[in-house]
Parts: sequence; C-alpha cells; structure tokens
Amino acid sequence: MIPRAQTILLVVLVLGSLIMGGVLFRMRERAHQRMLAGQDSAPTQAPAVAAAEQATLLVANDDDNSLREQVYSLPLPRDPGARARAVLGKLLDLYAAKDSNHPITGGAASVEQVFLLPANDAASKSGARSETSPQIAVINLQASFVASHPAGLETETLTVLSICGTLHANLPRVKAVRFLVDGEVRPSLAGHADLTRTYLTSDAAPAEAVHP
Repeated sequence: MIPRAQTILLVVLVLGSLIMGGVLFRMRERAHQRMLAGQDSAPTQAPAVAAAEQATLLVANDDDNSLREQVYSLPLPRDPGARARAVLGKLLDLYAAKDSNHPITGGAASVEQVFLLPANDAASKSGARSETSPQIAVINLQASFVASHPAGLETETLTVLSICGTLHANLPRVKAVRFLVDGEVRPSLAGHADLTRTYLTSDAAPAEAVHP
C-alpha cells in the first residue's frame, strides 16, 4: 500500500505537470500568433534595385591579342566602389563563360573589393578633393582567381589591361590601378604580369567597339 504522503506528492506532481503543459501550450499559441501578425505587417514590396545603365567593358580577345569595347545594360549602383565592382564582375563573368575568347575561371566572385583613393597624395593629405580629381583603384582579387589564371605574358597582360580599361571607361576619374591578392601584394598574376607596379588606365586602348 502506497503511503499517504507519497500519494499526495504524486498527485501534486501530476497536477503540476498538467498545469505546466497548459502554460507552455498557451505560450506557444501566443508566439505563433505574434509570428503570423509579424508576417502580415511585413512589407511585401521587393527592395529597390539599381537602375540599368549602359556600361562599356574592354574585353580581351586571345585570337588577336586585342581589347574590344562591348556595351552592356547593367544594374549599376550609385556608390563608385560598388559600381566598379559591378562592371568588373560582369567582365570576369564574360571570361568565365564557355564561349569566351579569353577563358578564365572564377567569374564575378573573383573580385573581393575595389577601393577608390585619391591619386594625388598631396591633395589627399590636405583634404583638397573635387568631383574631378584623379583616383587610383585598388582591386583585391581572390587567390583562387590568380591560381587558376592561364600563364603567359600576353594572356596575363590582356587581363590586367582589360580590367584597367573597363574601370576607366565607367569611372573616368580612375587614372591608375593597383592589384592585391587576398589583401596582400603578389609578385605576379601567373608568373609574368607584374602585380607590384601601378598600371595606368591610359595604357589600355581598345581595338574596336562592339555592341552585343
């Protein structure tokens, strides 16, 4: 026979479990209702995207070692740094395509960051900047892009010049370009094109314009 004290304790435990279960059920229901209310009040309108604009890319062609202008309609952000990354992303996507005349794997993800800095150190220190003052672009590439890039002086030079020319075509203030790989200076792209130097965008001259 179960002692009276143990019987009372068992009853109390059972009642406590039932009460706790009811409380948890109510809390779950309230949380569910709050979640539904939050979904109902959430905006259904899609976030605004950048407006499409004409972008000029200097695309490398290994068949004749040339750079050709190609014009595309792209959603371009207003921020200059984001704009630079967008046009370079499109350029590298073209190189990653199956029918590319300058095949390089990686695509847009190969560009980690693009920094736009005053090209004139004196103006930078004094704060004397203007909307027309020249800039230098610092492009931070992923190591995987460099590791998979085809080796060869002409091929590597075309890649560098196409990047420089594309930046200048869409951001005319960019007069020079420096390259980093995973945030560090690398000696070369794939053994030939020097990545320790500063490249002038004026060195990239297109052979012709193409409008796809």
